[in-house]
Amino acid sequence: MLAQDAKPEPKTEAVHVVQPGETLGGIAARAEVPRVLIIEANGLKAPYALKAGQKLIIPRRRSHTVKDGETGFDVAMTYGVPWSAIAAANAIKPDAKLKAGQKLAIPTVSAKAVSAVPVPSISTEPEAGLPDTAAPAFAWPVQGKVRRAFIAAKQGQTGHDGIDILAPSGTAVRASAAGKVIFAGPGPDEYGLTVIIWHAGRWTTTYSYLDKITVKVGDKVRAGERVGLVGQTGLAEVPQLHFEVRRNKLAQDPARYLPGPKPKR
Repeated sequence: MLAQDAKPEPKTEAVHVVQPGETLGGIAARAEVPRVLIIEANGLKAPYALKAGQKLIIPRRRSHTVKDGETGFDVAMTYGVPWSAIAAANAIKPDAKLKAGQKLAIPTVSAKAVSAVPVPSISTEPEAGLPDTAAPAFAWPVQGKVRRAFIAAKQGQTGHDGIDILAPSGTAVRASAAGKVIFAGPGPDEYGLTVIIWHAGRWTTTYSYLDKITVKVGDKVRAGERVGLVGQTGLAEVPQLHFEVRRNKLAQDPARYLPGPKPKR
């Protein structure tokens, strides 16, 4: 029989109520969870002082094995957790190049944190559990002339994973279909400021080269709702929007799914 004053055991808890005199390091050791993951999961700020009665999420470790050619951006999109948080949890630099076979701890990040909340994983594997539905009814995210079309990647040749649409700087960029924001922030250098929306099944859309982002991770957006403003970040030489449609994370030609002729200014 346990004593009435026995302390809660972080090793088996999903949420731990801080007891008088407890420290973050002590809780992490008893929970057998890295201290940095608890910090990330709860959005804690230095010097990480705790108060009795405070509730802490105890994140259970998830792991990811890097596939050949996979980038930090790919991993972040899969788990709906910003790459900066994943890099911090693994004590690696945000710009570090990943190696096939490398194992990464994926932190649980709460809505309190400045980053993201977990969302359904978009995977090419059948066991992902998401229905492989038909494409949503996508609409043009911005009106303008298509500066560069989609080019499928071929062996030994680099493709172009979306379309680039010219529009004046500051033009509203709108969600192509209803969905949930799973990424909102700086993407890889070539993408600049980026928003990714997860739609039904295994479909996502990507909006890059943005000047400003007007949504945050976890937001549910309606079709046509503003998600950002046209900009000139990333590789953009002039104000434009880079727009991608992906199924199972594989780039599709947006022209196949957008209605009517390509709009021109």
